[in-house]
Amino acid sequence: MGESLMSGHEQVESLPVVVIGAGPVGLAAAAHLAERGVAFTVLESGTEAGSAVRSWGHVRVFSPWRYNIDAAARRLLEAAGWSAPDAEELPTGHELVDAYLAPLAKHPAIAPHVRYGQSVTAVSRLGFDRVRTVRRDQAPFVLRVANGEGEVRLRARAVIDASGTWLSPNVLGGDGMQAVGEAEARAAGVVSSALPDVLGAERGEFAGRRVLVAGAGHSATNTLLNLAQLAEQEPGTQVLWAIRGQVGQRVFGGGVADELPARGALGSRLKELVDSGRVELLTGFSIEAVEQGEGGVQVTAADGRTVSVDRIVSATGFRPDHTVSSELRVDWDPVLGATRALAPLIDPNEHSCGTVPPHGQEELAHPEAGYYAVGMKSYGRAPTFLMATGYEQVRSIAAYLDGDLQAAAEVHLELPETGVCSANPDESAGGSSCCGPAPVALSIWRGLGTGVSGGLLSAPLQLIETGDGGPGCC
Repeated sequence: MGESLMSGHEQVESLPVVVIGAGPVGLAAAAHLAERGVAFTVLESGTEAGSAVRSWGHVRVFSPWRYNIDAAARRLLEAAGWSAPDAEELPTGHELVDAYLAPLAKHPAIAPHVRYGQSVTAVSRLGFDRVRTVRRDQAPFVLRVANGEGEVRLRARAVIDASGTWLSPNVLGGDGMQAVGEAEARAAGVVSSALPDVLGAERGEFAGRRVLVAGAGHSATNTLLNLAQLAEQEPGTQVLWAIRGQVGQRVFGGGVADELPARGALGSRLKELVDSGRVELLTGFSIEAVEQGEGGVQVTAADGRTVSVDRIVSATGFRPDHTVSSELRVDWDPVLGATRALAPLIDPNEHSCGTVPPHGQEELAHPEAGYYAVGMKSYGRAPTFLMATGYEQVRSIAAYLDGDLQAAAEVHLELPETGVCSANPDESAGGSSCCGPAPVALSIWRGLGTGVSGGLLSAPLQLIETGDGGPGCC
């Protein structure tokens, strides 16, 4: 891994910043650090940049290319002769990797510092567990890393964790616990994770089957639309959709009131399928048990209702795995698992239509100075993360680590209205929208000692979150 990381006598400031994850946000962090001349190393558990994005590569995002490229990454790439894709085209996950992430990871300013097949299993302070205090801030971070040859310990000046949430999906159980029989059903392959390729590589697993999709976000919507298309082509394919709440405005999105037409169209198309009976909607269906039998799988709700299906797609969202930081002095909000400063700003019970204030290094900092969770992981269990938000997070953090406090504090965030304001899962049909009848975009900015100002700009929300390998609802 290199002597600069392994020597035990360096001054902390001479060590690199270690970035965990080579997805869009992790590589954006690398680009900002490279621009500022801050030493860094990127550790990626997969075999290529954007490995998690490859898992849903067949899915097309609903924000065009002009919103999907980090500013520092663009500057580096264009200086090396790279040409950006058509700004108005909507890329698939595969295209996002091939046309953007792969070239960025191969850029001369970044490629020598990226290590693949490196899985970070723990982060601590060299010689300090979580209890010891005296001179703690003078000790470098130490990361335990597993690779194909065993395990190594690496030292770092700071850690930017952009590992995402793709590998830690939420459970089917409506109460946050696994449903009875869920683990066995997953092991048997009866339960699929979010965004299976039902029209492509996994077509045979779903064609002619009775399929239940659980979840109410865009990942569920995408899968339901594809299954409905499959049902048109493959006789016997039946599509059921289970949500814990009732049918309200949020379930089908903002439609024509959405600032991004491709996103608004998703909900409109799904509503047509439900209204026509091509998708059977089960409301208030909080899954309690999954029982396998000879005739398929029986799914039981908390109220006693049951349905029999052949396959289940769990599109219930994702949650962060914070076990790697268990020996650090981190301060997670007990509800969301985001930092305590960030949690009230992104609470999905309060924020769903472009009202998230700007945030950066200040809101992402922990008592353990120098450790940051960014990207989808930073939002904990809030599903409304935006890729552009992750880009601004790492821009602010890179500035702070470079000693540029003013640039770190001047955080900008541009969000469009979605046409949906209520995040209440029990909202009834026909509820009013606080957004009003027309879409209004919101641009907000936080600087040193300033408040928030508004403007008119559009911004990047996506069919599924591409920030770091964790799909979100926006």
